[in-house]
Amino acid sequence: MADFHWTAFRGENRIASGSPAEVVTAIKGEHEGVLVFDDATGKPVDLDLRGTLEDCLGRLPRDHAEPVEPVGRRPGRPKLGVVPREVTLLPRHWEWLGQQPGGASVALRKLVDAARAAGGSGDDRRRAQEAADRFMRALAGDQPGYEEAARALYAGQEGRFKELTENWPTDVRDHARSLARAAFETGPAGAK
Repeated sequence: MADFHWTAFRGENRIASGSPAEVVTAIKGEHEGVLVFDDATGKPVDLDLRGTLEDCLGRLPRDHAEPVEPVGRRPGRPKLGVVPREVTLLPRHWEWLGQQPGGASVALRKLVDAARAAGGSGDDRRRAQEAADRFMRALAGDQPGYEEAARALYAGQEGRFKELTENWPTDVRDHARSLARAAFETGPAGAK
């Protein structure tokens, strides 16, 4: 997972953008009427800005990609960041998995990695579309051409999207285009 990147708006004006700590530091004293968005998802971020700046910074989410220091060496398998969860499969699936080199867990990890690699650009495009649309719904939902711009975003029509967002407030327009960029970079050929 990449580092978190947030952007804060007061009304139609972008007032801060950067790491969560940078954004919270920038808005701490004047956070009334401010909306903060997670740029990876386009979702608004719910912040607790009570107390000192240090209190606020201490409540920020941590990047799950940071390695966890082992408490001490224990018997058994090394800590690899494996998360146990229940998987329900038919008996024929379990039989096939059990016959694979390394067993069911290794086979499932390989299958997931292969699927992620094969569908990577489509997944990236979908995530960019959803992030841009969530942001647009929140800050541009009442702008002229919003619905048509959302349709152009999902259709991969970059030129049409830019045309429809051209007259939006500058900061909102620029941020929506920035979030949507990956949707067009990995979109179908000739969709522009």
